[in-house]
Amino acid sequence: MDKYILIDCGFHDELEALATLRQSCRIVYRNAANESVEIEGLIVDVYAANQADFLRMNDGTEIRLDKIVSVNHKQISFCTD
Repeated sequence: MDKYILIDCGFHDELEALATLRQSCRIVYRNAANESVEIEGLIVDVYAANQADFLRMNDGTEIRLDKIVSVNHKQISFCTD
């Protein structure tokens, strides 16, 4: 697995809010082959594992947060420390 890149805390909070409010969302992310994938559904969990942050969709799809390109057409923001 490549090194995890921290996402902006505000963006992380937005993902958690979408999960808490059970709002459907459209996510574009890069898969293991670096192909762009688009998925729509509910975020059911945002969690940390193996020194990275992930989200789980209601269909079971798990996405590492630094692989996300956009959520509901909003580009992901990375931490700028």
